[in-house]
Amino acid sequence: MAEEKPEFWRWQESNWVNPEIDWTKAEFITVGIDVGSVSSQAVIMADGEVYAYGNMRTGSDSPSSAENVLKFALDATNNMPRERINYAIGTGYGRVNIPFSDRTVTEIACHARGAHYIYGNQVRTVLDVGGQDIKVIRCDDKGKVTNFLMNDKCAAGTGRGMEVFADLLSVPIGAVGDRSFEIGAEPRPVSSMCVVYAKSEATGLLRKGWKVNEVLAAYCSAMSERIYFLLERVGVEAEFAVTGGLAKNRGVIDRLKKRIGMEPMKTKWDTQIAGAVGAALFGYALCRKGKGRHR
Repeated sequence: MAEEKPEFWRWQESNWVNPEIDWTKAEFITVGIDVGSVSSQAVIMADGEVYAYGNMRTGSDSPSSAENVLKFALDATNNMPRERINYAIGTGYGRVNIPFSDRTVTEIACHARGAHYIYGNQVRTVLDVGGQDIKVIRCDDKGKVTNFLMNDKCAAGTGRGMEVFADLLSVPIGAVGDRSFEIGAEPRPVSSMCVVYAKSEATGLLRKGWKVNEVLAAYCSAMSERIYFLLERVGVEAEFAVTGGLAKNRGVIDRLKKRIGMEPMKTKWDTQIAGAVGAALFGYALCRKGKGRHR
C-alpha cells in the first residue's frame, strides 16, 4: 500500500477560551465569523471582550466552513449554548454565504477594527496578508478605515502562495520562515510574480544546485518585495501591524521590516483572528443600540 504524502502546507488549527470570563454574566454575546479562501475564524465575545475563538482550514463551501468553525469555537467553551448568541456578523471572502449571520461587514472594515483591538489603539497602518489577496489599510484611533488598497486576485505574495511553495519544497509551512534564514548569503528574489511560474523557477534553481533553504529565502524575499511595493503606494504610518497567517512567517516579515525600516507591532493574540474580532465588535456595537436578539 502506497504511503500517503505528508501535507507540508497544513498549518496548525486551534481553538481557545478565556477562563477568566464568565459568559453567564455577560449582557451581550456576539460572534464574528470570517470565512476566507484558505482559513476560517469564529470569535465569541462577551460584552466586547474576546471569550473564545476557533481557527481552522476553510472547507469545500462557505456555509459548512462557517458552521464548522463556530462549532469549533463553542467546543472550547464546554457549555455555552449557541442559542445564547445575541448577534452574529459575517465577513471575509465567503461572508454572503454564512447561513446564520444577522449581517455582513466588509473584511476591510473588520480587519481595521480587529487590529485596533488586538494591537491597541496606536495602530495606524494594517497589513493583512490573506489566502488570496493582500490589503493595506490605514485607520484612525477608533479603528475606522481612512484609506486602503488591495492587490489583484493572485496567489503570489499570499498565504496560498506560501502553502504551494511549502508543498513543492517538502518543508512544513511552520518551518519555512526559520529555514529561510539558515543560509549563507542572501540570494536574489525569484523573479516571477506568478505562483505557477515561480514554481517553475524554483524547480529550475534546485536543478542548478541551489539548496532548499536558499530557494525558500528567494521566495520569501520576493513576497516581502511585492508587499513592500503595495505598502509604498499607500504609505506606512506608524504604528504598523500585520494580520493574517503570513504574520507568523518571519521569513517574509523580517525581510519586510528591513525594507520599510519599521518594526511591526507585537500582540499576544493569534493574528489570524483579527477579521472575526472586528466583526464581533461590530455586532456588539449594534447590540448596544438595541439591534440584538434578547435572551
